[in-house]
Amino acid sequence: MSRELSAALTVAGSDSGGGAGIQADLLTFAAHGVFGLTAITCLTAQNPSGVSGVEAVPAEFVLSQIRQVSAYFRIGAWKTGMLFNASIIGAVAAHARAAGTPPLVCDPVMVASSGASLLHPDAVEAVKELLLPAAFLITPNLDEAAVLLGQRPRDASDLPDAARELVRRFGTSVLLKGGHLDGGLITDTLCQRDGSLTNYQGARIPGVDTHGSGCTLSAAITARLARGETLETAVAGARDYLRRGMESPLRVAGKSFISHGT
Repeated sequence: MSRELSAALTVAGSDSGGGAGIQADLLTFAAHGVFGLTAITCLTAQNPSGVSGVEAVPAEFVLSQIRQVSAYFRIGAWKTGMLFNASIIGAVAAHARAAGTPPLVCDPVMVASSGASLLHPDAVEAVKELLLPAAFLITPNLDEAAVLLGQRPRDASDLPDAARELVRRFGTSVLLKGGHLDGGLITDTLCQRDGSLTNYQGARIPGVDTHGSGCTLSAAITARLARGETLETAVAGARDYLRRGMESPLRVAGKSFISHGT
């Protein structure tokens, strides 16, 4: 007996190592019972240890992918990951500003976990001026927040003010992720457009590999929004999903990967 699924779209780069990017997004969508659609922005030659090459897709073809799936599917929510250059960012942002587009979750991907740059330096301003103001939610980590704000939050007590400032600057809800702070307790702060704050806390998992964690979290939020959940509920459920995947990682060729169970 068939059943109707919600659909979600990811606009991101392909991770040939399978742990992040489009591949992680699709695994996350599937684990949430959501049908995954894709618009691929870049091909990367990478494994969990590093990135050796990036080939960008022409911006107009990225937009063609988005338009083609949008014309056929009723997309409940969509997300962006690695957009890489200013022309792709501009094309995606223009689509996001169109009337009737579904909620956009923007993971402002700038640097891979391995340290490789995933965003052209001249594209940072395009992210700030074009993409982030068109989003429903942005999910920066502290290093990305430092680029967006000009200073990095120093400890968990700085997160509320930093999140509020991001909302003020970009006019979008913000989930500011505190995982890069020291200490055994991780705090993430959600500041919604109306200024309401929610703090989410959890104990740090010792020795966990975080490759693909940002992609997985933003994809889980997107999937839950596509299913009709409120933002606060979607963020809480997505954090729980990510935590379960990190607590029970998969081992492949001696490397840990976030598991994507139901």
